[in-house]
Amino acid sequence: MAKNFEVRIYQIKVTLQGVKPPVWRRLLVPGSISLRKLHDILQVALGWTDSHLYLFEFQGQTYGVPDPDFANDMRSDARVPLDQALVREKDAMIYEYDFGDGWRHKIVLEKIVHPTPETRVPLCIAGARACPPEDCGGIWGYANLLEAIADPSHPERAAMLEWLGDEFDPAHFSVEEVNAILAPKRGRA
Repeated sequence: MAKNFEVRIYQIKVTLQGVKPPVWRRLLVPGSISLRKLHDILQVALGWTDSHLYLFEFQGQTYGVPDPDFANDMRSDARVPLDQALVREKDAMIYEYDFGDGWRHKIVLEKIVHPTPETRVPLCIAGARACPPEDCGGIWGYANLLEAIADPSHPERAAMLEWLGDEFDPAHFSVEEVNAILAPKRGRA
C-alpha cells in the first residue's frame, strides 16, 4: 500500500530586523523544502545577491554551509527541512545573511495551508520596501544612507547616489517582479 501523506504549504513572513520602516515578505513554500533551498528563495524574495555567507538559527543550533576554516558547530542545511525548524503556527527562527553587515531576518510560520491542484510554489504573496543594498554597512550604515539620499543638502548625498548608481528606491517592492524570478523554481504543491 502506498503511503498517503498530505503536502503542506507554509505561509511564512520574513521580516528584516532593526530596519525602519520595515522590510518584509510573505511567502508560500513547501513545508518539506530544505533550508538550503529556502535560502535560495529568500535571496530572490528579499533582493539580496547571494554574495555572502548565511545561517539559519533555531532550537539553539545553527545551520548553513559548514566551513572547515571556521571553528564552529554549524550543521549543514542541505537536508534539514523547513518543517523540522518550524513545526507549529507562530513558530519562528532567524535567518542571518552577510555576517559583516549582520542582516538578521525573523521568519515566522503564519499558517499551514492545504494546497489545491492549482497551487504552485514558491510564491511571494505580499511584501514591503526594497532590501538594503549589499555592503552598505548594516543597520546603521543603511540608516545613514537613507538619511543622505533623502536630504538634498546632505554632504554625503552625491557620493551615496553615485555609489548606488542612482537606481535605488527604498520604497520599491513588486510581488510581480519577485514571482517572475521565482517562476522557474515553481512546481506543483
